[in-house]
Amino acid sequence: MPTNLPPQYFEAEKKLREAKTPQEKIQIMEAMLSIIPHHKGTDKLIGQLRKRLSKMREEVETSPKAGRRDSIYQVKREGAAQVAMAGLPNTGKSLLLKALTNADSKVADYFYTTRLPVPGMLMVDNVQIQLVDLPAVMDESAESWLYNFFRNADLLMLVVDLTDDPATQVELLVEELKGKRICLEGTSSEEEAGLGDIVKKVMLVGTRADLPGAGEGLKELQSKYGERLNVYVLSAREGLNLEGLGKELFLSLQLVRVYTKAPGKKMDRRKPFVLSKGKSVKDLARKVHKDLEGNLKFARIWAENKYDGQKVSVDYVLEDEDVIELHG
Repeated sequence: MPTNLPPQYFEAEKKLREAKTPQEKIQIMEAMLSIIPHHKGTDKLIGQLRKRLSKMREEVETSPKAGRRDSIYQVKREGAAQVAMAGLPNTGKSLLLKALTNADSKVADYFYTTRLPVPGMLMVDNVQIQLVDLPAVMDESAESWLYNFFRNADLLMLVVDLTDDPATQVELLVEELKGKRICLEGTSSEEEAGLGDIVKKVMLVGTRADLPGAGEGLKELQSKYGERLNVYVLSAREGLNLEGLGKELFLSLQLVRVYTKAPGKKMDRRKPFVLSKGKSVKDLARKVHKDLEGNLKFARIWAENKYDGQKVSVDYVLEDEDVIELHG
């Protein structure tokens, strides 16, 4: 039976023959799997390619030169928080990451362009947030590592195309992640979360807001999810609403920036300490230095239109942009 393979497959096959490292070969084979059309004529080819890919992954993971930290599927966490970008094929994740961070994320007009995690750093008011572009959800070749990445991230950014029934896209993402025991705050899966499920913070981002039909897609999203999720729309290609995304991410992550100062000296607003909402002065002391928490007696606080050096206990709950003077 004929396979009817597209030209992109043969281009990838040529690159595979020229590839020098196992990591390159894995990335190319994953791309080939996503390109091959699924029908009876390609079943044997797909099976052979998956077998080769599985063997190559096993060799990379068990190689003495490739410990878990060096895994091609892992990203070193940097900045105040890690945001994993989750979406169906061709929703604009890679273009969005590139527009926000200048990361070298491959952009193309065919499905499953992203094969490996691609990180980029976004600066938000002196706070760095790590964004990671990932393979599309429901991509067979991604296997378990993709969902492990989602579990470990601080927030999932659901990226949907406003021009292509975005509410249904959200429903598919929620259901697929729920099947992997990942539930999302503000969705039906959170209400259904059971023992062993993990509940993640989430933000909903609609792309291609400049195109016809995007307005109707936004109305649909707002109607179904506007009261439960932080919904933000933009166009990465046209630069529409890009600047405000960072602050919305910061809000969705539920973080606070806290500045410290030594007695009698000015504070430095260039390098805030970043903590989760609900953390106390004692938590800040632990973050500043491991020995400071046990010796901490009290703190003084400055906050615009609220505090001007007042004394507070170590249990005081911090708020965004508090200035704290720690006293041992």
